[in-house]
Amino acid sequence: MRALIDKDIPFVQGVLEPFFDTVDYLPAREIDNAACRGADVLAVRTRTRCDESLLHGTGISLIVSATIGEDHVDREYLSRQGIAFANAPGCNACGVMQYVHTSVFVLAARKGMDLRGKVFGVVGDGNTGERVARLAEYLGFEVLRNDIDLSIGRPVVALEELAARSDIISFHVPLDDSTAGMLGESLLDRLKDGAVVINASRGGVSDEAALLGHRERLSGLILDVWNGEPSSVNRTAVDAADIATPHIAGYSIEGKANASTMIVRAIAAHFRFPALAGYRPELPARPSVSLQRGLLSDRSPFLEYMQRQCSLAERMQEVFPVMDIDRRFREDTASFEKLRTSCGYRHEFSVPEYISGLAAVTGRIV
Repeated sequence: MRALIDKDIPFVQGVLEPFFDTVDYLPAREIDNAACRGADVLAVRTRTRCDESLLHGTGISLIVSATIGEDHVDREYLSRQGIAFANAPGCNACGVMQYVHTSVFVLAARKGMDLRGKVFGVVGDGNTGERVARLAEYLGFEVLRNDIDLSIGRPVVALEELAARSDIISFHVPLDDSTAGMLGESLLDRLKDGAVVINASRGGVSDEAALLGHRERLSGLILDVWNGEPSSVNRTAVDAADIATPHIAGYSIEGKANASTMIVRAIAAHFRFPALAGYRPELPARPSVSLQRGLLSDRSPFLEYMQRQCSLAERMQEVFPVMDIDRRFREDTASFEKLRTSCGYRHEFSVPEYISGLAAVTGRIV
């Protein structure tokens, strides 16, 4: 049997070789129909579009994607062809949570924003959004949740109400027909003046033209995802953002290890390799960042409190230097994919026990 693996998926080299006759590692740009012929399993990232043009006549029986999203996969075609599919839902949820909160506190430090009394709106209350919401509550934000799945078992508010009441609004939804352009003119019209907008989900969730039209009303704009990425990123949108990064919110060592764990176990289940059923790479301990419960309930005088808030931002940046990535991205937005690869994976900071124990709330989480 033969396995074909995107070479930029970490923690898998050497793992599958004892179970396959051939394991080939290729860059995403070289994974085409010819390369797939003769393969039994294909492991990809979002950069490989898995559809008929890629798969026709290949004989592949399983596709695994080391990603949360699956908008790069034609599930209907796979179903018609009897090709199994597995991805890695929730794999980088803590990494994105870290990105969002680090960016918020860094933005607040740079602009002298007092975060006390602010309302934090989370759009998309799945694996990632619920982690963002839980940490926001832990720190003392009032949190509003909205989700397209109203059966999640937690209180949610209408999107329009969330937009009108939130001082910070963060998007964590998949890209599909119901969410494409969600952050557009209609929703932006409802935003509170001075709101902070964060999109770390998918570029297509934002209508960038509408977002730019409302930029002067916003006190902050944090964007990790872009229309047209990776080949064509709007420089005007990059310049308009306070923090701009090349789709790296989930680029943590732990998140990548989670994704690789999930796809290797999916391969083990599909091909009945019991020796791989419990696979998980060993990782060094996460760095510790002390997150003060109820920090935003501190009623100290402004300057005294701001010193504490800025100190937390500094500690978060020591683990995740988001502004270094922002600087590199602004210097060379045309090299989106190169920057995305070369920035490397950072550690997630450790989080309070109740945040990491969300399995009962959000389903399968690693």
